[in-house]
Amino acid sequence: MTYSAIEKIIIERDAFKQCANYAADKKWENILIVADEKTQKAAGDSLTEQLHAKSLAVRTCLIEPDQNGDVKADEVSIMQALIDINKETDVLIAVGSGTIHDITRFCSDKTGIPFVSIPTAPSVDGFTSVGAPLIVRGMKKTFKAVSPHALFADISVLMNAPDEMIAAGFGDMLAKFTSLADWKFGHATAGEPYSEEAAAITERVLNQCVENVDQISGKEEEGIRILMDALIESGIAMLMFGQSHPASGGEHHLSHYWEMNFIREGRPQVLHGAKVAAATALIARTYKEKAAQLPTQAGIEFIPDPAEITRLLKKVGAPIAPADLGIGSELVETSLREAHTLRDRYTMLRYINEQGI
Repeated sequence: MTYSAIEKIIIERDAFKQCANYAADKKWENILIVADEKTQKAAGDSLTEQLHAKSLAVRTCLIEPDQNGDVKADEVSIMQALIDINKETDVLIAVGSGTIHDITRFCSDKTGIPFVSIPTAPSVDGFTSVGAPLIVRGMKKTFKAVSPHALFADISVLMNAPDEMIAAGFGDMLAKFTSLADWKFGHATAGEPYSEEAAAITERVLNQCVENVDQISGKEEEGIRILMDALIESGIAMLMFGQSHPASGGEHHLSHYWEMNFIREGRPQVLHGAKVAAATALIARTYKEKAAQLPTQAGIEFIPDPAEITRLLKKVGAPIAPADLGIGSELVETSLREAHTLRDRYTMLRYINEQGI
């Protein structure tokens, strides 16, 4: 599988060997791996061995956790990575999940040094996108950066990822039910830009995940491959469109709102896909309850019965409600009123609030 902006996408058991061959062919002799302690053990050490076998020089930047033990894509982590980049660095290799990729993607864009993606878990759909959601002065803001030159995922590493990260990836994919509905709604009611091709890609891989939920929940090789493929293609749909509309609607706005609240209160962070999963169940129920008061049915019919969304999330062990994440009713109600202001995007959540429904 290839895409014009991404030269190579590999999901195989010998992915790290193929990555080393790719780096050697590119004549990237000085490599900086960006990882954290856990992802370095999961994949970075094995990748380093393969790179050394090609006589390539490898240094490692281990992003340090905060006082809660969380590795965050914030100013401190970005500066740590930038400090470790020197004028001899030929390529950055992101070894990790979403956070590590966001840090590396941003640094790649700012330095002009290419980066390669090494996912360690099928947990988010941002591996192949250009968006880098960062925490700046306590606020979550997405910066347009660059996509990776290539992606190499070792299927055995993905299969051994923690259960909660696989559940998070499935939750991020299930969110496409509401994000696509919001996109259709925004296009029909407010003239939001739209791409039939990007929407079709996203819908196709969403359906594949739903159809193979048993294999995904069982961490079977085929199921994990389907989930990883879906996350990658969702990222490519965003890359094609140039914005996150195909994969991010009101459910993501709720997730970002909750995350910023956690940061302000100094609480430990929750996986992005876990927050999105709970937000999807909540926003689906909210939209269905308000359906009769919406100006058009565009998009709303795309959302399944909320009970079906809950069933699918339970199947993979994902959270099904904000309370599962320690999010109280007061924060839920506030987020439903205010989260739409975080992005300049016309969603059903925004319409509901602007019209006082």
